[in-house]
Amino acid sequence: QVQLVESGGGLVQAGGSLRLSCAASGRIFAINGMGWYRQAPGQQRELVAQITRGGNTNYADSVKGRFTISRDNAKNTVTVYLQMNILKPEDTGVYYCHAISTQAFNYWGQGTQVTVSS
Repeated sequence: QVQLVESGGGLVQAGGSLRLSCAASGRIFAINGMGWYRQAPGQQRELVAQITRGGNTNYADSVKGRFTISRDNAKNTVTVYLQMNILKPEDTGVYYCHAISTQAFNYWGQGTQVTVSS
């Protein structure tokens, strides 16, 4: 099993910045890719950014140039960060950390609220 714990959400004005963190524990050696998804009220959950074990990244078009995903591999934990700059009201939503194992099991964090006021 893999446990994911997110932190760093909050309320920020448009144009501001936030950094989300996701700490993974448990069977971290089995983690392949990690990433962030978000879900706005009444909308489907969508991919924001993802990073592979090797450090390759992928971003949603709507966040390219504003968000940066990074990954820190330590001995007993893996932490993924999402640096969010030039935030817009449409970035508002619940942000979920995601991990996929080498056996294609999906793991989700509990979610953290990001609210961007105009």
